[in-house]
Amino acid sequence: MGRVVVNVMPKPEILDPQGKAVAGVLPRLGFEGFVSVRQGKRFELEVDGDVTPEVLEKARKAAEEVLSNPVIEDVVSVRDASSEAN
Repeated sequence: MGRVVVNVMPKPEILDPQGKAVAGVLPRLGFEGFVSVRQGKRFELEVDGDVTPEVLEKARKAAEEVLSNPVIEDVVSVRDASSEAN
């Protein structure tokens, strides 16, 4: 069984109140040096079989049409989960 990972982020011009809240709390908790935070979404899609280029293309299409709101979000990556470093 394979797994595809899709990452979606708010478009740069869209306000991100959750990211702003996290950015405000980090220094108060001792995590200095971070100037901004953007919060996005991660989806993991399990597939029956191997992750092929065709599966990745179908996942990208699903990400663009269903998993993201193209008015305010960008699909920033669609990849085989096995390519991620642990």
